[in-house]
Amino acid sequence: MKQQSPQPDKKLRAGVLGATGLVGQRLVSLLANHPWFALTEVAASERSSGKTYAEAVRWHLDVPIPATARDLVVRSLTPTLECDFVFSALDSSVAGGAEEDFALAGYPVVSNSRNHRMDPDVPLLIPEVNASHLDCIPRQQKNRGYDTGFLVTNPNCSTAGLVLVLKPLADVFGLEKIFVVTLQAMSGAGYPGVASLDIQGNVVPFISGEEEKMESEPQKLLGKWNGERFVDAGLGISAHCNRVPVIDGHLECVSLSLKKIASLSEVREALRNFEVSSELAALPSALRNPVIVLDDENRPQPRRDVNAGAGMAAVVGRVRECSLLDVKLTLLSHNLVRGAAGTALLNAELLAARGLLRGRVVSEGADLQTVSP
Repeated sequence: MKQQSPQPDKKLRAGVLGATGLVGQRLVSLLANHPWFALTEVAASERSSGKTYAEAVRWHLDVPIPATARDLVVRSLTPTLECDFVFSALDSSVAGGAEEDFALAGYPVVSNSRNHRMDPDVPLLIPEVNASHLDCIPRQQKNRGYDTGFLVTNPNCSTAGLVLVLKPLADVFGLEKIFVVTLQAMSGAGYPGVASLDIQGNVVPFISGEEEKMESEPQKLLGKWNGERFVDAGLGISAHCNRVPVIDGHLECVSLSLKKIASLSEVREALRNFEVSSELAALPSALRNPVIVLDDENRPQPRRDVNAGAGMAAVVGRVRECSLLDVKLTLLSHNLVRGAAGTALLNAELLAARGLLRGRVVSEGADLQTVSP
């Protein structure tokens, strides 16, 4: 049973930058009927601005465009939006500068884009893994001259599921080396994504920049903020990344070496028993146990398991001995929910619960005044 959430007195107003893309559409959908947030602004490139969202977007989700979003007028990427904070689902070609402009103008920016993930004063956040990294925000604001604005990022889609599974193992046994091979869904490439003649009946053994992200981001996520800087976890990580003809869901085959000797049953138990704090369990999008362990020898599978926990779970199977390292397993996560929009939403919920989204009022006479969770 989910605990009582620290619900704001009034809903905080959310904007979505890059609202017409695949991740932006997921965010728009997830914000419909959200108990804490109301979608009040959508923004995108100049070719979409001035149109209604329904006119501008080529909608790809199975559910209809939310009624609350259909008639919103798409705005340009200028920091004059009538909202309290923004999600960024912008393409990396424009995200870096636009996110900095919004933060400087006083908007908290919750970003899914890669541009600021490895900045030394920006938290790379998975709430279940490293919520304490939010302690760096005052230093970031001082460094960059921000007032109420700041930047918080979430990791690459393939990193998100991996690190959610690594966290309980790191806590219980300690980690030394990780070898991972990914089988990544087509939707991770955006739309239109990979050409059909390249992917049908095929595997593409290269995704630009992906292996580098998977080898660097876990170091920061599983590392520490020491009050001055982020200290990496010091892990040995090697990644091979492949695009496969699956619509949604990144499957990862992982081998691990542990610092402590552990039986397979102890490894399964550590994963199954991984439970978030009461603070996190109270958030609307959180799962108390975000790692699901399956015993069937042929699971997890994207077609059958990708939506576990409303897409927010990491599903683990095939936990077994590794003849080179210690343990190997297979994990699956939804690349557009757990790996993108869902984690961004959870990040915003944690920020709201901690009073860091303070209800920015852009102009006099706004319908919603400053609110405090």
